[in-house]
Amino acid sequence: MGKFIAIDGLDGSGKGTQSEKLVEKLISEGKKVKILSFPMYESDSSLFVKMYLEGKLGDKPSDTNAYTASMFFACDRYISYATDWKKDILDPDTYVVANRYTTANAVHQLSKLPEEEWEIFLSWLWDFEFTKLGLPEPDLVIYLELPPSISLSLVKSRSDATGQKMDIHEKDTAYMAKCYEAALYSCEKLGWARITCHKNGEIRTREDIFEEIYNKVKEL
Repeated sequence: MGKFIAIDGLDGSGKGTQSEKLVEKLISEGKKVKILSFPMYESDSSLFVKMYLEGKLGDKPSDTNAYTASMFFACDRYISYATDWKKDILDPDTYVVANRYTTANAVHQLSKLPEEEWEIFLSWLWDFEFTKLGLPEPDLVIYLELPPSISLSLVKSRSDATGQKMDIHEKDTAYMAKCYEAALYSCEKLGWARITCHKNGEIRTREDIFEEIYNKVKEL
């Protein structure tokens, strides 16, 4: 198997930017790299994900329960794996870098449940995706920790600047606060590499964050 690295975090935390920087660095070192970004919005595999995030199944995240929504995202991942990147992860010389993965369900869907059910949900999720569906489990999960106050401010600025509509997750501040709590729990429970992306109420520089990310990757 190749090396599989997943990078996750709340919206606005820089997952896409840091994933691309990591890919560029690995390529510069002569490594073969496959980059993924979930959900696969350009593919038919994300149909149910898009319906959910656009509010067609309900205006609030809680209108679709944690297990149902998790299946939408898992199916998107499975179809992309079966039709595209399975060959890459089976190549021992290839690095696969994913912007979001099963880890996103462990944050965004876990947060919908009462805390006494969190451990049960994570056990179900890992069994469903990595055993039942047969998706590969990451060798390293890097979680970019950013408080929801900063995350939501960055998302709103992006929306205002680009005209990109905020999805039902991003519009719900209470939900995003709960996601943050779920993320900290998942980091501790699942052994994710947690990288603090803020200092004194401000986001750290991309270069500073990336240096810490790359040090984690070198440990592989």
